[in-house]
Amino acid sequence: MTRTSTLERVGNPLRELSLAQLRERTSTKWIAHPCDVIPLWVAEMDVPLAPAVADALHGAIAAGDTGYPAGTRYAEALAGFAHARWNWNGLEVARTRVVADVMTGIAEVLRIVTAPGDDVVVASPVYAPFYAFIEHTGRVPLEAPLGSDMRLDADALDAAFALAARRSRHPAFLLCNPHNPTGTVHTRAELETVASLARRHGVRVLSDEIHAPLVLPGATFTPYLSVEGAEDAFALTSASKAFNLAGLKAAVAMAGAEAAADLTAIPDALAHGPSHLGVIAHTAALAHGGAWLDALLDGLDENRTLLRTLLAEHLPEVRMNAPEGTYLAWLDCRALGPFADERTASGGCHGVADLAGPARMFLDRARVALSSGHVYGTGGAGHARLNYGTSPEILREAVARMGRAVNG
Repeated sequence: MTRTSTLERVGNPLRELSLAQLRERTSTKWIAHPCDVIPLWVAEMDVPLAPAVADALHGAIAAGDTGYPAGTRYAEALAGFAHARWNWNGLEVARTRVVADVMTGIAEVLRIVTAPGDDVVVASPVYAPFYAFIEHTGRVPLEAPLGSDMRLDADALDAAFALAARRSRHPAFLLCNPHNPTGTVHTRAELETVASLARRHGVRVLSDEIHAPLVLPGATFTPYLSVEGAEDAFALTSASKAFNLAGLKAAVAMAGAEAAADLTAIPDALAHGPSHLGVIAHTAALAHGGAWLDALLDGLDENRTLLRTLLAEHLPEVRMNAPEGTYLAWLDCRALGPFADERTASGGCHGVADLAGPARMFLDRARVALSSGHVYGTGGAGHARLNYGTSPEILREAVARMGRAVNG
């Protein structure tokens, strides 16, 4: 990964906003719970906008540039970002489509390459909305659980792909790369295995790469479309998670060389789905936000280390799957159980109504909001997902509260 020079570096974005300032926000993270709760659940970071993004948006507003999106600047910026960060030159702008967001794009691609009733394999525990979007499109989620090391299990994938191929006309695999909620960054060798198995069983792969810019020191991101055998696959990404742009909708869907015709089948009317301001913001982030992103990654690396230290001090019974990317930590809280109110199957999302198990306990007793593990599918019961994309001060207070809630 190419990093910007020291002279271009900026301050840690995670240290710029106080808790009082954050509580003035009106996004779901900050209004879903009462004001005495520290929210470390939904995937929003506690950072200001990157200056390049703020400047681009202010310029557009001043110019009244708030019409429909057009052109390929977003995809071009993504191609430049991919070259600089991942040394990948294979992103062909001609094989891209701008879509409203990653999950909307995934739903559209599923409608094109699979049929109603077909199986869509997921590697659980995995991002909870995968289940909802698969079912909403009339497809059937089929789990291939991660291994005990929280990495892709080749044998489980092989078995799931074989089953899907037997009972589906056009099976697919919805890959999370990097993986949410575990923070695992799949290696090139692991992705090569996925591609080989998918080819063998006739399974089309859709790779959700929304967390791709958020790979921390010690790991390397591999774009799925850069892997041999992925020519009939798709990948979807945006600057949303890395630059905290969830409210500015825009994403890019990419197709391998053999999948280009499928991508063109997405109706032209959906090109109006993205926000024009979203396209402007994401383009500016990818093209000009490198220094800010580098500072953020350093801050997240510090928080990752801090969280490990805080858990050892306050909650030694809780095991953390060391995240290699994202700003999400997967906490194994089973030693604190049993949790009688927890379901073991997913299908929900990750909102307040889905709270159960350790997340419910920490909200009730510690006034800290986490995401419930059970909504992420098989393997999620007894776990919780913690968002450490916040200030060190907030992180310290939250874990200390959690420790007091458990230890009295």
